Amino acid sequence: MVKKSVTQLVENIISDFVEEHGMELVDVEFVKEGQHRYLRVFIDKGDEKVSLADCKLVSNYLNERIDEADPIKENYFLEVSSPGLERPLKKAADYEKNKGEVVQARLFSPVNGRKIIDGILIGLEDNIVSIDIGNEEIVEIPKDKISLIKPMIQI
Repeated sequence: MVKKSVTQLVENIISDFVEEHGMELVDVEFVKEGQHRYLRVFIDKGDEKVSLADCKLVSNYLNERIDEADPIKENYFLEVSSPGLERPLKKAADYEKNKGEVVQARLFSPVNGRKIIDGILIGLEDNIVSIDIGNEEIVEIPKDKISLIKPMIQI
């Protein structure tokens, strides 16, 4: 099954279940690393920490549903976890929540000669991400040109 359709199917299977249990589905990845395939599901609980019991609950539910649908013909590892402190920004709500925070954007191709841009997130509007990189310079990046954007932990 194609990578995109696997992730979409998993999102469809798990979204309501996760929400019913007070969690949020952050992301689903189906990737090949070395010889192995991984199906990764990232969940969050807002201000609460994701527990091992939460991960096990989602994993067990998803395992049963995937076995019923049987969309993945090759062997793979299922991993369910929290996205951690540097949770990637995926949804519009993630951008809103992180306005004013220091972020790092990794780009598919250079913008202003750079593929990595660090700065303060101004926001997301009309699929354009605005980042203040200092010296009164604001970089505007089309969202589809960003491979990864995440908050940076300040120590």
